[in-house]
Amino acid sequence: MTLNTLYLSYTGCQATDVQKLEEHVRQFCKTYALKLNTDLGQHFLVDQEVLDAIVDASGIHTEDTVVEIGPGIGVLTKELLTRAAKVVAVELDARLIPLLETYVEDDPRLEVIQGNALRVPLPKEPYRIVANIPYHITSPLLRHAFLESDITPVSLTLLIQKEVAEKICDTQHTGLLTILVGLFGTPEIIADVPPSCFLPPPQVDSAVLHIQCFPEPIASADELKKIFSLTKIAFSRKRKMLSNSIGKQPGGAEMLKKAGIHADRRPETLTVEEWVKLAKVDLTPTFYHP
Repeated sequence: MTLNTLYLSYTGCQATDVQKLEEHVRQFCKTYALKLNTDLGQHFLVDQEVLDAIVDASGIHTEDTVVEIGPGIGVLTKELLTRAAKVVAVELDARLIPLLETYVEDDPRLEVIQGNALRVPLPKEPYRIVANIPYHITSPLLRHAFLESDITPVSLTLLIQKEVAEKICDTQHTGLLTILVGLFGTPEIIADVPPSCFLPPPQVDSAVLHIQCFPEPIASADELKKIFSLTKIAFSRKRKMLSNSIGKQPGGAEMLKKAGIHADRRPETLTVEEWVKLAKVDLTPTFYHP
């Protein structure tokens, strides 16, 4: 089954699936007097069809290690444990950890880490990230996975804000996040998910985003540093032409010329491949600081 065949678009979730799982989660929270903290992005997914889509899209095999960020009480965790050899769940809210272990019935394949996922070292062996993450950590988490880990994940399957997922996949109007992801993998939206699929419902629409990572990024370590330096300058003046951002820096105009990139273009029109091409120019402008 290809990822395209998994694509789901909801005008509303399946009522029976939502009601059954939502009631189960609601009763579980009531039993343990749990009040959710929406400031931490605690919106539990309560739709079985979306859960299945996430797990199917992730491509988990029986020998895989999966890192889950923000597992909550373990609704997604329980599904991941039906496929993976091991699940490492990183939860910031210490209140939820005993409830998580109870919900998944103390499965020995589950390792729970209490802490900030952006500071917890990721595994040094191959792993996948699958998570319904707090939406405000989307960008920091991607940077952590791609730039601060010993090895990049095999893939990431994330339930995030729909608008952000669309921006990541928009190759016609690129942004900093589009470029970051495009350097390390291929993104694809698997499912649109409305607020009614969560408890409590968030204020925004959501989407399941799958990123299949390349074995290696499409640029070298030095080129990546150069790209991030160039994009920081270019996107700080997003509506201006490259001639008025990179081109104004010492050596910048020559760099654009050697890369064959017209200086009258705006940064959002450049593809990821063009940023790599720019970084490969055998010229180090004085404004570049690795």
